[in-house]
Amino acid sequence: MLDDGRYRAALTVGAPDRLPMFSRLADDRVTWADGATERLDALILATGYRPRLPCLAGLDGALDRAGHRYHRGGASPAHPGLAFVGLEWQRSLSSNTLRGVGRDAARTARRLAAHLARS
Repeated sequence: MLDDGRYRAALTVGAPDRLPMFSRLADDRVTWADGATERLDALILATGYRPRLPCLAGLDGALDRAGHRYHRGGASPAHPGLAFVGLEWQRSLSSNTLRGVGRDAARTARRLAAHLARS
């Protein structure tokens, strides 16, 4: 991503919120490292080049038996408000590259918006 200063300024004033990784997910609640919990409408995990998602291991239906496939096309089949962006082969060869992640992110945002409209 190329930042002309707008993104850094938004993060500096807390819009959007940037939070450390949570320690647990259960249903529509997230638990933070300090033990505080919060209800979520949607969650997008942008994991970078090496996705490490041990926090999903205990989430019912998030992982397959081998512990690998926790999404279909970027959306969790078990949890409609859980989505992913930037995973290798999420939708195409370029899903985890700068040239491909934008298309996947736009699709994921539309799916989450539709989910929130139904909620």
